Amino acid sequence: MNRASDDTSWQALRQLLVERYDHFRRRLARRLGSSDAAQETLHELYLRMDRQDPAGPVQNPSSYILTSAVNLARDRWRTESRRADRLEIDALYELIDESPGPDRIVEARSTFDVLKRALAELSPRQREILIAVRFEKLTQEEIGKRLNVSPRFVRHELQIALKHCEARLAKKI
Repeated sequence: MNRASDDTSWQALRQLLVERYDHFRRRLARRLGSSDAAQETLHELYLRMDRQDPAGPVQNPSSYILTSAVNLARDRWRTESRRADRLEIDALYELIDESPGPDRIVEARSTFDVLKRALAELSPRQREILIAVRFEKLTQEEIGKRLNVSPRFVRHELQIALKHCEARLAKKI
């Protein structure tokens, strides 16, 4: 690896990633909470480092790789979160049936029971956020102020809650 004042090559960073892959995967998995997410992120990072231009001066290549991977995972999470929020909220709207027949009433009660159990499995904060969004029609900013947390944290907890409920409802079918 070049001295810190010299330009570092992307090839050298890729080589370091390959050589210390297990180390990076373990550290990233701890940061992301998922070994699969860590592996996927490192693979994407490896592909992004397939460049010809110099990476520039890098004082600590290991830290650079780990920080780049965390940033990449964050960017992907934000993008997926925006997409998932829209899709999951639309999916919850589809649960409401304006004119149910007897068979739909039985189905709706069964779905409601599954949803009640799913809500009970959420953390109290996640449940409060989901209820505030869905039934009180509060904005994420309003909920954040109420709970003394950031709107970003509210969004994150809401996404987790929606995914959990969606997974429970999918198992019912």
